[in-house]
Amino acid sequence: MSDDHVYLSLAEEHESDARWAFGTGFEDPLHGVPSTVPAGVDTEELAALCLALGDDALVSAQRLAEWTTRAPELEEEVALANIGLDLLGQARLLYARCGQVDGTGRGEDAYAYFRDAADFRNVRLAELPRGDFAFCVARLLVLSAWRLAHFERLTASADPVLAAIAGKSVKELTYHRQYAAEWVVRLGDGTEESRRRMHVALEQVSAYLGELFDAYDVREEVSAVLRQVTDAAGLTVPVYRPLPGVGRGGEHTQHLAPLLAELQGVARAHPEAKW
Repeated sequence: MSDDHVYLSLAEEHESDARWAFGTGFEDPLHGVPSTVPAGVDTEELAALCLALGDDALVSAQRLAEWTTRAPELEEEVALANIGLDLLGQARLLYARCGQVDGTGRGEDAYAYFRDAADFRNVRLAELPRGDFAFCVARLLVLSAWRLAHFERLTASADPVLAAIAGKSVKELTYHRQYAAEWVVRLGDGTEESRRRMHVALEQVSAYLGELFDAYDVREEVSAVLRQVTDAAGLTVPVYRPLPGVGRGGEHTQHLAPLLAELQGVARAHPEAKW
């Protein structure tokens, strides 16, 4: 199966230009969307969901930012940077909604810069060290496929703000998934060394599939994507291993705290500073 065929088959249920979604749509995605929480929506559950999804996006964006000046080609450096910016935009919207409904009135900076690692609710796969490029695209494939499947469902959320955020994010995540899929196929079907590295990377991410599937019931959708991509690459689909969702409970690897220290350093050194 060619790279282009993987692209097209993964995107066939979305808009034809979705693969170019990153860096577009700078208009306010929430313009005209009512912010009042509808009757019957549990605000505590809504805030917790927005916080967790925002944390996933923020931590993933920070890891992708580490590829600046380190990517194998300039084109890939730009692509990874733009994917990171998409995720950062998603985090900002989700944090803003969280502050509206959790009763604190906090802004997005409070969630991003002034919480410690134990207060974050991101999944552990997002916080693992940068690794090599094969691990980068393997992780991106898994996280984007998982996030896309969940956000597609959230487009029908009873909360109009979350539904609007999900609608915008689906277009971006479709491209993220396709970008990662192309590279997994290219490396898996490449040289002996690239194939070996891609196999190792998929084994590494497989240890965290259980946490993802335990967080949201999207195992069927994500597994189908992984089978399609790994079949095209001549690789073995990662094995599902049921594990408790500790990241969602605030238990993280030793890698999150240093990541946050770098992310939050300037804001904490100059609290309330205006730029």
